[in-house]
Amino acid sequence: MTKISSRQTFFLKKVLPVLWYGALCAFVGIALASGAIGKDPIFFAAPALMAVVGFFVMRKMIWGLMDEVYDCGDSLLVRNRGEQESIPLASIMNVSASTATNPPRITLRLAKPGKFGNEIVFTPTAPFTFNPFAKNPVAEDLMVRVDEARSKRR
Repeated sequence: MTKISSRQTFFLKKVLPVLWYGALCAFVGIALASGAIGKDPIFFAAPALMAVVGFFVMRKMIWGLMDEVYDCGDSLLVRNRGEQESIPLASIMNVSASTATNPPRITLRLAKPGKFGNEIVFTPTAPFTFNPFAKNPVAEDLMVRVDEARSKRR
C-alpha cells in the first residue's frame, strides 16, 4: 500500500484557512486600533472582499480534497474526515489531472457514486519541477492502470 496523495493536504485544508483568516483579522484589528477605519470606513471593504473570495476559492479548490489516498494495487483506499472507502480501479470511469493549478489535482470520476460521491479529488505526490505543465507520474500511472482494469472487466 503506497500513499499517492500529497503530505501537503493537512496544511492546505487546516492550516492555510487559519493563516488566511487570522491575517485578515489581524489586519482589521490593527486598522481598528490605529483609527484608520474611523477616518475611512471603506477600509473595511478590502478585507471583507478577501474573506468572501477566500471562502469560495477554498471551498472550490481545497476543502473538497480527500485527506489521504493509498494505492493498493487493484484498488485505491480513500480516507477523508475519519471515514474510508476502497475503490476498485475497474469502477473508475475517468482519471483527469490538472497541472496548471496550485495545488495540482487528480479527479477520479466513478461509475457508481460511493461514500464520498461520484468524484474523488486529491492532490498527488509530485516530484519538484520548474515546468508548471509537466505531467504528473501518479496521474499517468493511474490512467494506464484504470484503462487496463476496465478492459479486463468487459
